[in-house]
Amino acid sequence: MQQIAAYGYADTSTADYEEDHLVPLELGGAPRDPANLWPEPRYGSQPAQSKDSVETKLKNAVCGGRVGLDDARGAIASDWTTALAVLGL
Repeated sequence: MQQIAAYGYADTSTADYEEDHLVPLELGGAPRDPANLWPEPRYGSQPAQSKDSVETKLKNAVCGGRVGLDDARGAIASDWTTALAVLGL
């Protein structure tokens, strides 16, 4: 509930969110660091499933040598909705 309030979400129902890693574990994100956790909406124009596909594409690009790990981490932490475009993926 504290995270939902901190992000300023009007919907405060915890059932409408999942706690997610800002920098995903696939990219070496800290699993329990509160600064790497956020309440990800399950519904709306950018639901949780949308970020999951971005995480996978970034992991594949890093592993394939197309993107540097630090660049991928920075792009997804800055704004996951634009991370792929920022990195040219």
